[in-house]
Amino acid sequence: METVRALVEQYGLIAIFTGCVAEGESFAILGGFFVHQEILPLAGVFAATFLGSFLGDSMFFMAGRHFTNHPLVMRLRHKRGFSHAYRLVRRHPNIFVLTNRFIYGLRLVGGVAAGMANIPVARFFVLNALSSVIWSTVFVGLGYFFGLGAETLIGDTLRTHHRLLIGLAIGVAAMIIAAVIAHRMAKKEPREPE
Repeated sequence: METVRALVEQYGLIAIFTGCVAEGESFAILGGFFVHQEILPLAGVFAATFLGSFLGDSMFFMAGRHFTNHPLVMRLRHKRGFSHAYRLVRRHPNIFVLTNRFIYGLRLVGGVAAGMANIPVARFFVLNALSSVIWSTVFVGLGYFFGLGAETLIGDTLRTHHRLLIGLAIGVAAMIIAAVIAHRMAKKEPREPE
């Protein structure tokens, strides 16, 4: 377990940053849990979640803005949820940019849709930064309070090696729940003809 802890301490922030570039809720929650367990520093986890979230959405926005015919962008444009995201961003661009990352399963296609919707670049970056701060605070906070709850339930038996296992279990559970929700949402929205 000391090897696992050393790996988390050494590479945890990189993994959190990388995970938050895409659909990263479970990585942010896991980061918050490791902050509570004093395995990772709060400032580092917050910076990793904020930067990953901000840069990920910015990349997809710029891809939608400048590379609409690229195969990756074309694949995203044909995914379920894209037409819904595009309609929403056209009707309510500011609200969409602020809330898109909170809707699991729409984040990637939503970034491309925002890039195609003629939102001014400067406005997108400001709204994206604000949304990233809120998102990071919410999900890192959730992970922290999961740690607090686990410690209260388990009490003195929560030792270093248990902390890692509980953290990994929280991360896996968050990914499974998010995947089930995304699958159900995708089944509800019919594909539009190409």
